[in-house]
Amino acid sequence: LLSDFVPDAIHLATEGPICLAARRWCLRRDFPFTTAYHTQFPDYVSARSGVPAEWIWRYIRWFHAPAQAILASTPSIRRTLVDHGLTQVRHWGRGVDLSHFHSGVTPNPTLAHLPRPLQLYVGRVAVEKNLEAFLESHHPGAKVVVGDGPARAMLEARYPDAIFMGARFGEELASIYAAADVFVFPSRTDTFGLVMIEALACGTPVAGFPVTGPIDVLNDAVGATAERLEDAIAGALTKDRVACALYGAGFTWEASAAQFLDALVPIQPALRAA
Repeated sequence: LLSDFVPDAIHLATEGPICLAARRWCLRRDFPFTTAYHTQFPDYVSARSGVPAEWIWRYIRWFHAPAQAILASTPSIRRTLVDHGLTQVRHWGRGVDLSHFHSGVTPNPTLAHLPRPLQLYVGRVAVEKNLEAFLESHHPGAKVVVGDGPARAMLEARYPDAIFMGARFGEELASIYAAADVFVFPSRTDTFGLVMIEALACGTPVAGFPVTGPIDVLNDAVGATAERLEDAIAGALTKDRVACALYGAGFTWEASAAQFLDALVPIQPALRAA
């Protein structure tokens, strides 16, 4: 399939089996390629299986080492990759669909009756997202979870006071962001956290732990981080929603696409013809 496509450049999006096959195909032909480090894969595997993360880093180093460039979304991830011997890192930021997520969104009326402050999580409902830290936090107010995943049934049973809305998209999701008083991002393993900038673009401040993702995306005007999630929530609730929306609007997909295209390494015609 790759030979028939005759690519001008090749980017390997993940470390999984399809890109593993494409990597082998490129190396056999001496084709340059770029890769991306999207998730803290070693930490995810460790959380699910108990396998030490450093064992998985051996595979990560091996997979990415031949790449002409490794695209990473934040300074923290760049440092992590460099610390593991992968130095050919290029920045590739993320964006928000500003046609949906913006300060003019009308708050979802179905949430208006809930106790304030309304604390919101949006994302995959799975063990690596550390949702228990959010659901067990003691800050007063309602807790709302938007999203689905393998841990949903267990968490719904364990935390009956929380509201699980399932997956929501587009304008409806934007209206839920706008209805929230604070967006809570409990993950300790994400490399960026696209949902944070969607929330900010809707004017909702963000609370999280001081780890990769929140420390790279947030600043003191739009969010707060702390080792006690209750402290981060309390801090985020003091932030100005106008400042949040202006900051979130600065993350555009146009800029992200330009960074991606600039990082690609074209395959020379002579190599393609060989």
